[in-house]
Amino acid sequence: MSGLAWGVLGFGWVARDFAAPAMLASGGTLAAIADPDPQARRAGEVLGARAHADLETMLDDPAVQAIYVATPNHLHRSGVEAAAAAGKPVLCEKPMAATLADAEAMASVVARAGIPYGTAFDQRHHPAHAAMRDAIAGGAIGTLTAIRIVYACWVDAGFAADNWRADPARAGGGAMMDLAPHGLDLVDFLAGEPLVEVAALTQRRVQDYAVDDGAALIGRTARGVLAQLHIAYNCPEGLPRRRLEVIGSTGQLLAENTMGQTAGGDVWHIGGASGIRTRMAVPQAETSPFTRQMAAFARHVLAAPEPAFSLARDLHTMRLLHRAYGAATQ
Repeated sequence: MSGLAWGVLGFGWVARDFAAPAMLASGGTLAAIADPDPQARRAGEVLGARAHADLETMLDDPAVQAIYVATPNHLHRSGVEAAAAAGKPVLCEKPMAATLADAEAMASVVARAGIPYGTAFDQRHHPAHAAMRDAIAGGAIGTLTAIRIVYACWVDAGFAADNWRADPARAGGGAMMDLAPHGLDLVDFLAGEPLVEVAALTQRRVQDYAVDDGAALIGRTARGVLAQLHIAYNCPEGLPRRRLEVIGSTGQLLAENTMGQTAGGDVWHIGGASGIRTRMAVPQAETSPFTRQMAAFARHVLAAPEPAFSLARDLHTMRLLHRAYGAATQ
């Protein structure tokens, strides 16, 4: 078997609709799920998983090789630490935790346990973004100067029956907490280095809840690449809302509708002198970023460490997010 036998903690829509199919498509199995909600447990059983009401009984299952933590943010720490104590490799949904303190505590526990760990930044596994990174490294746009990202959607108070993403105690923040980690990690992935400076503004402009429904972030890497992110929960689904621009001294890469859980979208190269737009070829264009992520984590556990996963890098991203919230005004 090329994949892992997975145990999933928290079987909500992301785990059910995207992660579980990706586990199977990458050669793994969905061995077990743990969720206090009977309906979620039934959904896991439909897919052939053993269903548990709590993490402890799932961790006792010898068939489970690795844990995917997909609970609300405030429960990430307890799930990761319990799995680490049991010696199970962990792939944890982003952000690492609802607070920086929890993320730092998690990182210490994971480091002491010595288990393989990764934060689920699926956007670095999107085939379009991988093709863009290769093009940048190959000199297709000259010297990289700036990255601009728009990652927006519509999440109102009634988005889900229990919309924990709008609860500051459980989410740790709003649109910026949920969507900015992808952008921050994607800048690192494309530039080959993380931001070292960051500032932000947030807004509570449209949605009726206590967390931010939009944010603008700017930052700079150590070598001077600039980054700009527009993050939103207040953008209607019919509007252009998922755009990635990578600007260089001789050209630009433009990706439209690649930011998200599914494959697809369009990637273009624009010549700096000619202005000519050419569609870029994207290897494995229709492969789900979740499938690529699960396959990479399986290699990380079963073969050799994968550069896609780095505890230190993930903790740095969480610190950037913490600093962005500290700098923000609403």
